Amino acid sequence: MLKPSFFAAVLIGLSASASAALPPPTPEQAAAAALAAAKTAHANKQAAFDLCQSMDRVAADYAKEQKAKGKTVKPEATPACVPAGPFVPPPAAAAPAVPAAAKK
Repeated sequence: MLKPSFFAAVLIGLSASASAALPPPTPEQAAAAALAAAKTAHANKQAAFDLCQSMDRVAADYAKEQKAKGKTVKPEATPACVPAGPFVPPPAAAAPAVPAAAKK
């Protein structure tokens, strides 16, 4: 039978190899990551706007149904829906300066 200390040693060995440092991203990779993050943020804003409009429609339909039944519904004040607007990509990062010693 295998002992728990063997499993602990295997787990320590695996965790040490998994925590190796990755090389820094290239400027192109960093720009692609920034663009992807901006696209995701814009999509989230658009989804929040769509959800807000949907909730407003449901609340209006509910109030209309209740009014038809003769009941008075006082809607709760909520902030207005804010559209996401068009997607604007982030500005490109400036190229890193090359040290004078490397230019020679």
